[in-house]
Amino acid sequence: MKIVISPAKSLDFESKAPVTDYTEGIFLKEAERLQKVLKKKSPKKISDLMHISSNLGELNWQRNQNWQLPFTLENSKQAVYAFTGDVYIGLDVNTIPATKIEQLQNKLRILSGLYGVLKPLDLIQPYRLEMGTKLKVRTKNNLYQFWGDKITKALNDELSDGEVFVNLASNEYFKSVNPKVLKANIVTPVFKDYKNGELKIISFFAKKARGLMVRYIIENNIEKAEDLKGFNYESYAFDANLSTVNNLVFTR
Repeated sequence: MKIVISPAKSLDFESKAPVTDYTEGIFLKEAERLQKVLKKKSPKKISDLMHISSNLGELNWQRNQNWQLPFTLENSKQAVYAFTGDVYIGLDVNTIPATKIEQLQNKLRILSGLYGVLKPLDLIQPYRLEMGTKLKVRTKNNLYQFWGDKITKALNDELSDGEVFVNLASNEYFKSVNPKVLKANIVTPVFKDYKNGELKIISFFAKKARGLMVRYIIENNIEKAEDLKGFNYESYAFDANLSTVNNLVFTR
């Protein structure tokens, strides 16, 4: 089983990760190419490109200027411990037992606008570059064009034919993957909450639930799509009436 999730805009590079093991991303040369483009942009151009405030533009301009290879534990941090958004609140990696980290490393992949595909223990430096950003790199008009089939190929290289592939990424990030050539059975869990008598996908809860699902898979050594249906963290329950073979709906 392989799982993909999105990265997060919120980061923690102040605290140290509880592990010292680390790996190196497979697309650092591509990340360096992107950074060369970003380093040339002023704080205002960064703000305009990413539709963010001037303060965030200044912060990310500084991040771009500081970004450099090689990555070490002194200037970088393992990806799964660096991201702190809603998905990662659900995952709560700091409380996953050390004995489970190897399984997490084997199963989980994080899609990234800058780094392409990350394993949990791949080192990263602070950045902000969402996959939907219209960053022009030579003849490529955006990041989807820049990455092309690289991300799909990297995922395929790790997949066995027919292996279960759990898509817990947002639409923005999963668009960087070509499902037609992915040699896997893609299963997409969907999380809905009752609000005012109606079932709705509520962004914060859905994102957190994606992280909870990753944790459920790791804690329960899940390998089969059928076994995902047992997910019951934080009162979610599988709804067979709303689900299909490839879209598993959980409600609460």
